[in-house]
Amino acid sequence: MTFIHKTAEVSPLAKLGDNVKIWNQAQIREDADIGENTIISKNAYIDFGVKIGRNVKIGNNVSVYRGVTIDDGVQVAPHVCFTNDKLPRAINPDGSLKGSSDWSVSKTHIKMGASLGANSTILPVSIGKWAFIGAGSVVTKDVPDFGLVVGNPAKLIGYVCKCAKKLTKEACPDCKVSLKDVKK
Repeated sequence: MTFIHKTAEVSPLAKLGDNVKIWNQAQIREDADIGENTIISKNAYIDFGVKIGRNVKIGNNVSVYRGVTIDDGVQVAPHVCFTNDKLPRAINPDGSLKGSSDWSVSKTHIKMGASLGANSTILPVSIGKWAFIGAGSVVTKDVPDFGLVVGNPAKLIGYVCKCAKKLTKEACPDCKVSLKDVKK
């Protein structure tokens, strides 16, 4: 059963899957498409046309702007901010105000099982399956499947397995997946 908190603002043109939970003061715009069993937490903003898969967790105060696609099973921790304009300006070079036709939306794709750490900023990039973004990171480049990135700008420092543990040269201590297996 879908739940929408009484203080949430959900466009009647948004598409919500079964068992979606939308908490207080969240805003879901028109043509947003949210898959089943997804949780949208307090004060999250989901822009128009955003696509969010099944079993996704969107934390408090997350901003997901137009042009973003989030696949199934993604964890988006509190205060993550997605951007969609690689060359932002409020005005044109001649000093006139910019309108919606003066810029183009850049695409962002977060693939299945990825985890985005709290306070990270995600520029228009592709983040691979099961990748792990460290808290506070600023992601300016694509991240490979199972990649572990941290910092500003975020840099690849290793790989993780599906259980989120950092892989050593041998294998994950818990699930025994090897680095060679995730790099395939």
